[in-house]
Amino acid sequence: MKMQRYFLAGIMALLVSISAKAQSSSAPGKFWVQFSDKNNSPFSLDNPSEFLSEAALQRRANQGISLQWNDLPVNPAYVQQVAATGATVLHRSRWFNGVTVSVSDTSLMQQIRSLPFVNRTSQVARLKIKSPADELMADLMRMAEQIENANTTPPAKTAAPLNTFSNPTEAYGDAAAQTTMIGIEKLHALGYRGQSIPIAVLDAGYFKVNIFNHFDSLFQNNRILGTRDFVAGGNAVYEDNSHGLSVLSTMAANTPGQIIGTAPQALYWLIRTEDADTEFVIEEDNWVAGAEFADSAGAWIINSSLGYTKFDEPSQNHTYNDLNGNTTRITEGADIAASKGILVVNSAGNSGTDPWKFIGAPADGDSVLTIGAVNAERNYAAFSSLGPSSDGRIKPNVTAMGQLTYLVVSSGNLARSNGTSFSSPIIAGAAACLWQAHPKAKMMDIFKAIEQSADQYESPDARRGFGIPDFMKAHSILSKAELQGMPSDSLVNVYPNPFIEGLSIEYFSTTEQEIQITVHKASGKRVYQEKVKVYPYLNTPIQLENVKKLSSGIYTVTVNNGKQSFVRRIVKQDG
Repeated sequence: MKMQRYFLAGIMALLVSISAKAQSSSAPGKFWVQFSDKNNSPFSLDNPSEFLSEAALQRRANQGISLQWNDLPVNPAYVQQVAATGATVLHRSRWFNGVTVSVSDTSLMQQIRSLPFVNRTSQVARLKIKSPADELMADLMRMAEQIENANTTPPAKTAAPLNTFSNPTEAYGDAAAQTTMIGIEKLHALGYRGQSIPIAVLDAGYFKVNIFNHFDSLFQNNRILGTRDFVAGGNAVYEDNSHGLSVLSTMAANTPGQIIGTAPQALYWLIRTEDADTEFVIEEDNWVAGAEFADSAGAWIINSSLGYTKFDEPSQNHTYNDLNGNTTRITEGADIAASKGILVVNSAGNSGTDPWKFIGAPADGDSVLTIGAVNAERNYAAFSSLGPSSDGRIKPNVTAMGQLTYLVVSSGNLARSNGTSFSSPIIAGAAACLWQAHPKAKMMDIFKAIEQSADQYESPDARRGFGIPDFMKAHSILSKAELQGMPSDSLVNVYPNPFIEGLSIEYFSTTEQEIQITVHKASGKRVYQEKVKVYPYLNTPIQLENVKKLSSGIYTVTVNNGKQSFVRRIVKQDG
């Protein structure tokens, strides 16, 4: 097995070298074309529904975000004149007011540069012509992937019902460690599983997501909002690279007893921006195009398990000084997305043991929630890229389990894998649940609550940032801000009253504590008692299902927190 892997690795390295040399002689390529203005555009900020969806406009309205000049699309007349030269227009960027084009004849670029509205151009990729070496490399990559997945455990054909698990964490299977580490199972238990929160996933492809059973509920419940391919064009993403498949599984997989992701009931856009076969700066243009689409479609969260430092064209490489939050186009694009009210969650990178060692772009963005990796023991994973940003800001912002993360691989089986590619979506999915619990919160409220809930918030470092977040604590932080008028513990509600079946209680607590609930007959005889854990600055809903067995009559329910008691008179009626 090892000899076979070493052989494959050697052949691949040789083919990469051959392919790179062949490509370097290719002059035609892809270019960024920067426009000077948006003059005489048919679009207007007075009629934004022509270029932004209702969901995008509502997200802005919810957060008090006004429309800006960079919301306007590029002038279509300018695009037409560029296309008239014979160039193929790949992307249009309203945020940066330009287009990405492909040309097979470099003389076309001189024509484009001479257009009066063109400010500047820059090459972002060489055209890649597939050779026999490329095809052989693809075959070898598939062989290596089959070897990697040969010993994984096939999933069961059907999922066990949730109510069959005596311990709720058993439902998460071997994904329980990565889930409970950040406390998201507690939000799930309160009913917050990401419902109605749209997440855009930007990645390299989503191989067979539409086939594997761990994603069945996404399609059965119409929670895939759509797909887009900004690498090859069109909407086909299920035949491409499997990286996005594994990333998505940490959020969206939903097979109780085997694996449940951090946002199993969220809505998803699956967007391909990464060309896994090459590494050119055009992938940053693809990323911006994907983020602009996510904005216009109304996404609340972007998860990007991508990062860029070095390219196949060395002249395009970033330096550490570039990672200051204001230099690379992808980082500027990520911060613009955040300015539109989108929570951008991005992996820190896997360069911790490389000479580079630092984070990549867009992880350096000041409004990007950058995620590092730890192991199951909550210790820093050595491969996780280091901070700070080159201007000294804390990066990564927080960390989650990225070493031996449990996920779905390209065979459809469950296995463990390493990378900040997987710690990032764990946090992104959890953020969807938190935002569901606080739908009126602004993006930066969510961002800051996640940071403030982390286990080393008072003493951040360059490896784990502010540390591992606790999403129940983040929930409490946001609830405290929303319920500042509640000065002390209180029994908020007991309902319905009279009741026939179960009885519900809402209890507001100022601390994390255990309360005791007791029900007495009018005669004083105790007929029911249980203890419940409650959390600070939350209205905790508590269901008393067993009281439906009580006979009709008058009772009292008492809630005691060890310091004071709250008593309510209740009436049980026969059904």
